[in-house]
Amino acid sequence: MKFTRHLALPVLAFALLAGTQSCKKDDVETTEPTPTPPAMSSTYDYEFNNGQVVPTAAYDGSHMDNVTASITVTELTSSTARITVTLNNTIAGETYHTHAHDAADPNTTPNGTPYNESPNTAVYTQMIMGNGGTVSASQDVSMSYADITSSYEGFFVVHDPLQPITTTDISTYLIVGSFARTQAATNLSSMTFPYAFNTGQVAAAYAYSGMHDSSLSGDLKIQELADGTSRVSVMLNNSMDGEMYHVHAHDAADPNTTPNNTPYNETPNAGLCTMMVTGNGGTAGGSQMSSMSYADITSVYEGFFVVHDPLQPITTTDPTTYVLLGLFARN
Repeated sequence: MKFTRHLALPVLAFALLAGTQSCKKDDVETTEPTPTPPAMSSTYDYEFNNGQVVPTAAYDGSHMDNVTASITVTELTSSTARITVTLNNTIAGETYHTHAHDAADPNTTPNGTPYNESPNTAVYTQMIMGNGGTVSASQDVSMSYADITSSYEGFFVVHDPLQPITTTDISTYLIVGSFARTQAATNLSSMTFPYAFNTGQVAAAYAYSGMHDSSLSGDLKIQELADGTSRVSVMLNNSMDGEMYHVHAHDAADPNTTPNNTPYNETPNAGLCTMMVTGNGGTAGGSQMSSMSYADITSVYEGFFVVHDPLQPITTTDPTTYVLLGLFARN
């Protein structure tokens, strides 16, 4: 019996050791599953068309130039992806046509465009309804993330909803740039000048007299374009719904030389700023092109910024009918 008891202890110890070693062996052999890499995604930002792509074809129209866009490309599978276009500062109720156009040799296209005039529906063609702010639309495509962001050569275009759609007139494009590529940085200058209601800032005798609410204010924006010209934009805040505001630039003049002794030429400077803005009960605006350079407008030109009262007959000789009045493009 002594022999049996003494033999049982080493046997038991060996069995425990073998069990422990077996567990350690199992732990070593157990491996975690390989994690799935996250889907790749990239976003590309686009500025307003100020002639970055074609210097002679900066946007020319009445849409405000505060629209910006982005393209986000997201990998779905190894061979598919989702393209999402986001537009900022849209006009509520207006439809924005957004397209991808394949790059092409302009010597081979009907109108000399550097792209095929027919959009590539397999890459991106969507109509986006403006909502007064930011809105997006997506399209799933049978192209890989890498193909879209590295191989595909084309242009991204956002058409002006306020003009007839054309794929040949680049000056009607609110936004244009290389599709799903980082856009080259631009050094085009821009400055905005605020204007308060006319309470006699220019001259006490010119303070507004009329029925228009004094909550109206305005902003004048001068944007340098790639070809050396400028875009002049006006935004009127707290405008009256349905009323037509005549907005003018008037060259400064010696009052001893003008018919009615005004310190400006009574005829507006049509080459700089003469536009009509329809009030909408909130913020309304418009823009026009000027052949004058940004530097000339903001540093050399001497004149006045005038917004006429839509509730009174238009006159360029009575400044008390001006709801906004100040030096043009000066702080």
